[in-house]
Amino acid sequence: MSDPTDNPVLAVNAVSMHYGSRPALSDITFKVKRGEVIGLLGPNGSGKSTLLKIISGMIAPSHGEVRFGNSSIGRPTPGITYVPQRAGADWTFPITVLDAVLLGLSRRVSRFRRFSVDERQRAIAALAQVRMDRFASVQIGALSGGQQQRVFLARALLACGDVLLLDEPFTGVDIPTQELFVSLFDELTSRGIAIIYATHDLEQARQRADRLILLNRHLIADGPPSEVFTAGHIRQTFGGTVLVFDDSLTTGQGSPR
Repeated sequence: MSDPTDNPVLAVNAVSMHYGSRPALSDITFKVKRGEVIGLLGPNGSGKSTLLKIISGMIAPSHGEVRFGNSSIGRPTPGITYVPQRAGADWTFPITVLDAVLLGLSRRVSRFRRFSVDERQRAIAALAQVRMDRFASVQIGALSGGQQQRVFLARALLACGDVLLLDEPFTGVDIPTQELFVSLFDELTSRGIAIIYATHDLEQARQRADRLILLNRHLIADGPPSEVFTAGHIRQTFGGTVLVFDDSLTTGQGSPR
């Protein structure tokens, strides 16, 4: 009898994406288990954001499919929460921090009814998790970049289903915010939530992710950091000359690989 914990919560099956004659992604296949933290690494233009949007159901692939549980994804679903890059948001929109977080429930409630007291309390609780509850009445444009990213994460916490997708969550945030995010990742994965996050930070992903996927329009490597994080794989992904060091370098005994 198979172990139910081995059943993937998400499966990306031979996904390709073309914009006209230009391939953005080519034949991407992998599965995601509950409670995994997956770092998605690749240079600008490698297809990371496109892949996350396909997984979220925001855009349809040219070929292949994404399966969430037993269903093929054709549109956004409450079970998958997508957090876009902070740079892509309109932070001048006249909305408070609390209202921005409540938008995380927009797919679950009618646009014509007001949010309930319970929903607003849950939004405040999500803000408290990212230490932003005291800013609930502040306009989002008045926040710093790191604070805005915390608001994005609070909205994701409020809406969070079985899979959390984050596009460059650590970009432009300070070290305390990074550490806060990592601690929240630990809490979410302990509840069986799978996390996939795109990043340029190789060292952060190597230390924090359970698994790395290296992407440059096609899948270059997929596995635990100890196997994936090699000079050959990194060079294939990012190009140029890349030095990758053993952890033992910190003791003075390491050497480039």
